[in-house]
Amino acid sequence: MKFAFVADWLVTFAGAERVNKAIYDLYPSDVFCLISNNETLQKIGIPLEKVKQSFISKLPFSQKKYRNYLALFPIAIEQFDLSEYDVIISSSHAVAKGVITKHYQLHISYCHTPIRYAWDLYHQYLREAKLEKGLKSFIAKLILHYIRIWDLSTINRVDYFIANSKYTAKRIKKIYNREAEVIYPPVDIENFELKEDKENFYLCASRMVPYKMIPMVVETFSHLPEKKLIVIGDGPDLKKVKEIAKNKKNIEVLGYQPFEILKDYMQRAKAFIFAAEEDFGIIPVEAMACGTPVIAFGKGGVTETVIDKKTGVFFYKQTPTSLKEAIENFEKIEDKINYKEIRKNAERFSETTFKEKFKTFVDNKIKEFF
Repeated sequence: MKFAFVADWLVTFAGAERVNKAIYDLYPSDVFCLISNNETLQKIGIPLEKVKQSFISKLPFSQKKYRNYLALFPIAIEQFDLSEYDVIISSSHAVAKGVITKHYQLHISYCHTPIRYAWDLYHQYLREAKLEKGLKSFIAKLILHYIRIWDLSTINRVDYFIANSKYTAKRIKKIYNREAEVIYPPVDIENFELKEDKENFYLCASRMVPYKMIPMVVETFSHLPEKKLIVIGDGPDLKKVKEIAKNKKNIEVLGYQPFEILKDYMQRAKAFIFAAEEDFGIIPVEAMACGTPVIAFGKGGVTETVIDKKTGVFFYKQTPTSLKEAIENFEKIEDKINYKEIRKNAERFSETTFKEKFKTFVDNKIKEFF
């Protein structure tokens, strides 16, 4: 069997790239992507000579501004000629699943999400980008309309979908009308050690983009002067977060911090606060790997990783009132929390588990298909 691996882009090393690394470890192959950089390829373990990039990589400023070429993504991914391969594995949160395949090829797509800014987050994306009115708005809406039409046209290029959560599988069913096997993504559990000696502060850590709801978390603690909050992360909302936290002695905004410092705070925190609606959500699992309970917005993939009243508690509205109530509920059960159980729960999402389930699924489908 000759394998090909297709990814959207390989320019950062985050959750999707951890999945890509695990898949590539299992099935080393030729790699196709819109654009890549050497640092990310090195972290994943892909030799440079194995990678074929699209014409996007040759366009001006594409290394940092590749998203500006969204309208060209579909035609770019379709230019890859994969006719010499037997098995194609794609890792897709945008257009990778849209590579053109033939009837004699098996295409398995690990779908992190259907294109969120074209589907679920369409109106939110336009609001946040200030593209609700005017000529730029019309162009953006036209491009996203085209992306939706193209996205639906590619569904049958995939033989089998794998989703990163039951939540994503439901969205795949809703948007593509296709069933998906659920295999949770690998979390780097081994780099997060259990610590049972917790300290009297809460932790919130994330890239500060609007849907992560960090300003809402900080606003909540601005009304709880007796409770300490540490905030770690950088991004567009950092200025807003600092403004809310100004003159609040119980809130420390540390900005970006290297991994070791983030992990130290994560191990010592009495609870980790996660306010986003995510398809899976890796960082709450990393917190639980430290034995740290999670106070989470009860929607999305986190409802499959956090066990209510055992490894954390949920709140059901992204508002200070709802979060405040969840904090109070957590403090009522805090003495009953078993940190070892929290760690054990996180171990369900190890890289070893992912690799075993992914390899079993792919190998079984190869036997069936050929």
